[in-house]
Amino acid sequence: MLSKSSKYAIRAVLYIANNTSEKKKIGSKEVAETLEIPAPFLAKTLQELTKAEIISSMKGPNGGFYLTDKNEQKSLFDIIDCIDNAHKFEECFLGQLECNDDKPCVVHHIYKPFKIELIENLKTKSILEMAKEYAKNNNLNAIIR
Repeated sequence: MLSKSSKYAIRAVLYIANNTSEKKKIGSKEVAETLEIPAPFLAKTLQELTKAEIISSMKGPNGGFYLTDKNEQKSLFDIIDCIDNAHKFEECFLGQLECNDDKPCVVHHIYKPFKIELIENLKTKSILEMAKEYAKNNNLNAIIR
């Protein structure tokens, strides 16, 4: 359902949230190496996220990527929407061109309630909440404000 780009973006944002602060920034190469994501691809993705104000960056010798309090309040849905556009969620689960309540695919009515709940959760959980959960579940020594 999610593109590889969105998955990479979410992983990178959660990593940045757990390993940076406004005083301690991180470069895209370090994020790429740690998460085993192609560096040029991730650099472009992080630029898109910065342009959409989902993460922040600073140029220069002490520069890099980080999250502000405002960034941390964004949601995972914001990340997905920035990278893939929210239309991904409107596509048919089986890839049919026409799939709706009037002309459903064979799994439409099974998938629809799940999709609605997923979208709601992606919209209501902040990056900060998800980063804390990620750090806790993975026993990370993260910088969490």
